[in-house]
Amino acid sequence: MDLNWNDLLSALALVLVIEGIVPFISPRSVRGMLETVSQLDDRILRITGLVSMVCGVVMLYVVR
Repeated sequence: MDLNWNDLLSALALVLVIEGIVPFISPRSVRGMLETVSQLDDRILRITGLVSMVCGVVMLYVVR
C-alpha cells in the first residue's frame, strides 16, 4: 500500500470544509445540537463514533 500524502491532506481538507458548512449556515441549530449531545451518555457517543468509523471504512473500501 503506497501512501500518497496529497490524497490524505486533500481528504482532511475536505473533512474541514464539510464540517464547517453547517455551523456557517446555521450556528443556532449547531449550538442546540451541541447542548443535546452534551447530555448524552458516554456509551451512546462511543457507539455513534464506532458506527461512523465503520461506515467510513466501508465507504472507502467501496470507493477504492
